[in-house]
Amino acid sequence: MSGSGEVSLEDILKIIERYEVVELEDVRIKGDVEIELGTVIAPIIQAFQQQQQQLQVRGEAAPELVEASFEVGKAEWNGEIEEVTIGATAADGGTRERTVTIGGEKALPFYNFDHPMPHPPVISVDCFDMPISLAKAVREHYQDVMEDPGEWAKKNVHEFGADMVTIHLISTDPTIKDTPAREAAKTVEEVLQAVKVPIVIGGSGNPDKDPEVLEAAAEVAAGERCLIASANLNMDYERIAKAAMANGHVILSWTQLDINAQKTLNRYLFKLGVPRKDIVIDPTTAALGYGLDYAFTNIERMRISALKGDTDLAFPISCGITNAWGAREAWMKGSPIKEDSDWGPAVKRGPLYEIITGLTLGIAGGDMFMMMHPEAGAAVKRITGMLFGTDTDTEAGAKNIDIDIEDWVKWKE
Repeated sequence: MSGSGEVSLEDILKIIERYEVVELEDVRIKGDVEIELGTVIAPIIQAFQQQQQQLQVRGEAAPELVEASFEVGKAEWNGEIEEVTIGATAADGGTRERTVTIGGEKALPFYNFDHPMPHPPVISVDCFDMPISLAKAVREHYQDVMEDPGEWAKKNVHEFGADMVTIHLISTDPTIKDTPAREAAKTVEEVLQAVKVPIVIGGSGNPDKDPEVLEAAAEVAAGERCLIASANLNMDYERIAKAAMANGHVILSWTQLDINAQKTLNRYLFKLGVPRKDIVIDPTTAALGYGLDYAFTNIERMRISALKGDTDLAFPISCGITNAWGAREAWMKGSPIKEDSDWGPAVKRGPLYEIITGLTLGIAGGDMFMMMHPEAGAAVKRITGMLFGTDTDTEAGAKNIDIDIEDWVKWKE
């Protein structure tokens, strides 16, 4: 049969009925095919019923529809991810109004057929101890608070709904302002007083200055169970780890896309006496447009190894999603190449780069996301919450709802 024009599924069914076609072989339909699902099912059922009647008239056995079954493949894991709580309430000697707990998984992320995730991923939104150069898409949200870290932190929590706040003490870098450690510690105090959520305390990244800065920050925040970011092999991790332990904090074990280095650093921390419940790992986030495939593979391999029983890697994973802004496509107005295609509005590209980076690494095994753009953070929280099985669209905030994880494979009229 050949020709042109529109042919409906109903027309095809009439032809099949007219010629009592039982089976079609080597049939090709060329052209664009449009199917309206609302009109497809009824004609198919009607044709099937008519075929049954014809077979009965001829005395032949009518076929029966067999109910399809769906079974989920389940993996047997030997390992379990350490459960880590960040923040301390008054009952625990701190002043936080709430805490966050990450980790505890016994299966791959969101794969609730095996073992439901005990805790949803959490979002920590960045603030800084001095005004910094930010992409316009981010700056427009913080222009009024960039001179005050406490107010910046407040905005993240009260206006943007951050689970946590990360205060970056970047002014302490000798090449920037070389702010003394004790002065930086006062900034940490301001943030702790401004917000009552758990906080992450980060230095400037300077390997010579950070140990002193993080040591002072850990002391001034004693008892608050902050996440100290971070201990790594390129600086005096021993000094940082001891300061964290002495003041009741959690330590971030940071490495650079290297599984063996991560195992090595973790073992060093064990030898120093750092409890397993006080370690979160950060294998480094290479973001969308900046090596995301490396980060995804690295994190996924770590999580699978941990679930197989590698206790050196069995820790919650923190991801620096803010790194997405390192890709030029996230913040530039357009391509520097004259012949290149239009990149689209930068005000949307940047947040989308963060969102895609966050969701990708969440699927790989990330438990905690440090993010920059408030709307990107909200989007990642909403989507991962949905995958986790939490209602994140209620006015009262996220709450657990009863979800049958296998309902997605069932068609209900």
